[in-house]
Amino acid sequence: MEPIRVGVIGVGYLGKFHAEKYARMDGVELAGVVDIIPERAKGIAKRHGTAPYTDYRDLMGQVDAVSVAVPTPLHFPISRDFLENDVDVLIEKPMTETLEEADALIKIADSGGPIIQVGHLERFNPAVIALTEVVTYPLFIESHRLHIFRERGTEVDVVLDLMIHDLDIILNFVKSEVKSVHAAGVPVVSSRVDIANARLVFKNGCVANITASRISLKDMRKIRIFQKDTYVSVDYANHEITIIRKNGKGIELPIPGMSLQRSSFEKANSLESELEAFVQSVRNREAPLVSGRDGRNALRVALDIMQQIEATNKKFQGSKGFRDY
Repeated sequence: MEPIRVGVIGVGYLGKFHAEKYARMDGVELAGVVDIIPERAKGIAKRHGTAPYTDYRDLMGQVDAVSVAVPTPLHFPISRDFLENDVDVLIEKPMTETLEEADALIKIADSGGPIIQVGHLERFNPAVIALTEVVTYPLFIESHRLHIFRERGTEVDVVLDLMIHDLDIILNFVKSEVKSVHAAGVPVVSSRVDIANARLVFKNGCVANITASRISLKDMRKIRIFQKDTYVSVDYANHEITIIRKNGKGIELPIPGMSLQRSSFEKANSLESELEAFVQSVRNREAPLVSGRDGRNALRVALDIMQQIEATNKKFQGSKGFRDY
């Protein structure tokens, strides 16, 4: 079996982990790493026994697939060039800056057959995977993704930095078009929005309330899902799920007819699982778990949320502010 030749474009904070996982993966050859900072490319390449480059085009013809882990504005041009050369691409989230760019990449993939996978790694969290058959028709969802402040990621709003993970999960569970969006957000530490809340109303009646913050005093990644006869709570960080359901098996509760089940999963590495799934899709020429269209759908809702936040903030800034009544 010939190894899949993979390259990593951008080996900063996240890309270096891509390189590390690929270098240790069976059936994969890390053919090269690319970074505009020569010393960084050389350091990562030396660590994993591969070749360093400063221009991603030098990898053309040497790879079957690449991870694109550069700043978001560069996702489109780099991914487009590889796709047009029949190289499969894993694009870190958010997929692109605009929907037009996302559509252009999807069109290339549809016409020529190269694979696009988008890096929504929370889909590979074992707690999320375990809910595939449990969550059937959610009616209310509440999600909190709170992080201690880190300088990394502040070049984009918290919606694209953090909330987009939950948007992808929620869209995958609800499987309905968004009917309306109500959102608010505030820049607190950076020049971008650092904390945001969005209320999504779906055409099938489901409502999702989503909060994302990168200025919290503690980390939290949790989601609660309510549907008929069932309530599910997921702790992403600890890979735990709690299911409370009517007439189910488990610990009896004071609520009549309701029982509780708790499950915890071995703390698998979601990034490693994501990259292994990508390599499998490349080898078997099969659709990835998180497709380009999935990435586009999450981006579309994220951009709607950001647009509403921006409009509200501009309106407030242009007024005299709050009044006391």
